[in-house]
Amino acid sequence: MRLAMWSLRLVVAVLLSALLVAALVVGMAPRLWGMLNAHDETAISLYEVGGFTGLAERSVVYDVQGRQVGVFQAENSQQALFSEIPDHVVDALLAVEDRNFFEHRGVDLRAVGRQVLANVNDGASGGASTITQQVVKNELLATLPRDGRYKLLQMRYAVLLERELSKEQILERWFNTNFYGYNAYGIKAAAEVYFGKDVRDLTIEEGAFLIGLVRAPSAYDPINNRTLSLQRFIVALQRVRAEGHITLTDDEIVQRAAEVLPSGVRSRPDEPVQRTHFTELVKDYLLNQTTILGATYQERYAKLFRGGLRIYTTLDRDVQASADEAVTLLPDNSVNAQAALVTLDNATGAIRAMVGGKPFKAGENEVNLAMRRRQTGSSVKMFILAAALEAGVESDDFIDGTLPCTLPNPENPDEPFVIEDGVSEPVGSLRRMTWLSINCAYAKLSQIVGLNRVVDRIYAMSASEWLTPEKHPVYAYASLATGANELSVVDMAAGAQSIANLGVHHEPYFLERIYERDNSTLLWERAVSVEGTEALTRQTAAKTVDIMRGVLRGGTARRTPLANERPAAGKTGTQFKNTNAWFVGFTPQYSTVVWVGDPRGYTPMRGVPEFRDQIVGQWKFARNTVTGATYPAHIWKLHMDKIHEGLDIVDWGTKKDDEEWKLLVAPSRTLARLYLPGVECVAQVISGTPPAPSTTLAPGKTTTTLPGSPITTVPSGPVVVSVLPTSTTIDPTEKNPYAPVPSIPIAGNIVYDCAKGLPNWAQPTGVGG
Repeated sequence: MRLAMWSLRLVVAVLLSALLVAALVVGMAPRLWGMLNAHDETAISLYEVGGFTGLAERSVVYDVQGRQVGVFQAENSQQALFSEIPDHVVDALLAVEDRNFFEHRGVDLRAVGRQVLANVNDGASGGASTITQQVVKNELLATLPRDGRYKLLQMRYAVLLERELSKEQILERWFNTNFYGYNAYGIKAAAEVYFGKDVRDLTIEEGAFLIGLVRAPSAYDPINNRTLSLQRFIVALQRVRAEGHITLTDDEIVQRAAEVLPSGVRSRPDEPVQRTHFTELVKDYLLNQTTILGATYQERYAKLFRGGLRIYTTLDRDVQASADEAVTLLPDNSVNAQAALVTLDNATGAIRAMVGGKPFKAGENEVNLAMRRRQTGSSVKMFILAAALEAGVESDDFIDGTLPCTLPNPENPDEPFVIEDGVSEPVGSLRRMTWLSINCAYAKLSQIVGLNRVVDRIYAMSASEWLTPEKHPVYAYASLATGANELSVVDMAAGAQSIANLGVHHEPYFLERIYERDNSTLLWERAVSVEGTEALTRQTAAKTVDIMRGVLRGGTARRTPLANERPAAGKTGTQFKNTNAWFVGFTPQYSTVVWVGDPRGYTPMRGVPEFRDQIVGQWKFARNTVTGATYPAHIWKLHMDKIHEGLDIVDWGTKKDDEEWKLLVAPSRTLARLYLPGVECVAQVISGTPPAPSTTLAPGKTTTTLPGSPITTVPSGPVVVSVLPTSTTIDPTEKNPYAPVPSIPIAGNIVYDCAKGLPNWAQPTGVGG
């Protein structure tokens, strides 16, 4: 009896439930169907609904030849055009996710019915979403709770989307909006991350793996969850086979899946994505130094990291590769000495290569040493030389470089500037003092010319957005000639380029133009200035080049001339106690500067065991000390030889222009003796013959006896002189670069140390008039 009553109640309950379900279906089905398929109603744009917008995409940085050198990305989001995706990968997607895609209008009701039955039978839930519904989920509904309303909205929006976009456009958005793991958004990024290739090169198996991965990228991670990932991959391949796109057996599918399954994260060697000091320079400029990308930081960040910009820079990947290789000449060492390098294209000022020290690493090697300022050592003498020649000094005028020397100190008159270390050189030509980098001669020359005028030349020759009197002060120190001021590698390269260009200065720069994501809509372009500005007269620059060529022929850098006798000029620089070492060098085509030092501080690079007995080319570094003539000069040579391969050998004075060159570098007056008033006094020879320095020059000699070497003769009889009135130094306020300097003709005059008085062979007649 109880069993019968229970059975009756069950039947009644089932009937009532069936009636209720039927009533609900009858009542709701027309409304639901009408809502999903209201094709005659006015379309509601999903762009108006909100959320369905342009896809986020990383910005790409290119070199001057259009080759990728970096990216800016909050996430690795790369967009592929539908035309770029192979047909067999599209076939794999349809097989795995939505085989009826081209038959339905956004919702596959048959698939929904099958899934409902499967869910009732298995007690599971989910599935049956079309590709269109998945696109809607990714772009419109990601933040909504997964309730009954969610599914209805997804279906409704899928129908609307099918009316707004073509099937191909929907497929393109599916491939581009899904997350594939390891920060990869879009199948183009996924192809790079998992297979190290372009999306156009994916095989059908690789495509099936990536499509299968989308359902749960973390769960199916091939690196950390290989077993589960392999199982999912096999299922995907089985579905591809079921649609007739492959003909593998079950065993062959398992074997093929195991072969194709990625084992690590990759990148494309032809499209670098790693951060470098150069790309960080570009990023900082676009985010913090300009409003090119927007008025606010937030706008600029969104544009740079998600706007898909195409940023074209001045970098040349080949020149950069040469620079990266050249700096490896410097071995790892116990004083943390690193090398920075910058190469400028002399014709434009474009930065073609930049090494900012050890490779960029977030939190560890972030400081760009090519932009960081350090004391220059004797490399700054090229500015003093140019300023002196601009003021009318001749290349073979004479100056005293004898150690020790005591000079005025404008900053602190009570504490004279004294130089006691370095090379001592008696009176000789300015040319020779440059080749040997004589500190006393150049410290005097800087004050003879006028310290403020030298500072003005530095600003004129190295002008850039980074070096102005307002942004970085260069001080008129008495120690200017020994490198007391701090300048960057870029600053020094800009100055060298002004000399190499025979006086024409082009400000260094690194950005050419920026396009929107379509790579055709121009967002910004650099205003081109072909003419440049005059930093030096052509004659001054020619004489500077002529003198600095001797540094490589027979001076401090004589061991590093360029291959094939290619014309070049340069200047070494070594700071006190070897804390900074420089080489500044150039050809008519390129200017390159190399700095070596410890970025942590002014660490002496002496007694470094890793530097002893290093062999570079035909040279062996016997000492364990770094100077400008060692690692910096050799790095410079290695790099410059490489980047000049295949270029014409060009001289400043070509065969056609030889006569012009001779006129440019020829002295415009008789040679004179330069002197610093107050430190050096002058006297006129009345009778007798005083000792005189040699004025015989032998350009191109590489012996230790250099042109302009002093000689001493013993007076045959008394030398009677008349002491001349003491002149004054250049007025500190003098800004005219052509104002003459204190000098006196060599013939018939002598210059002597005021503190010591006349030499013992000279007999004064009294003060002359």
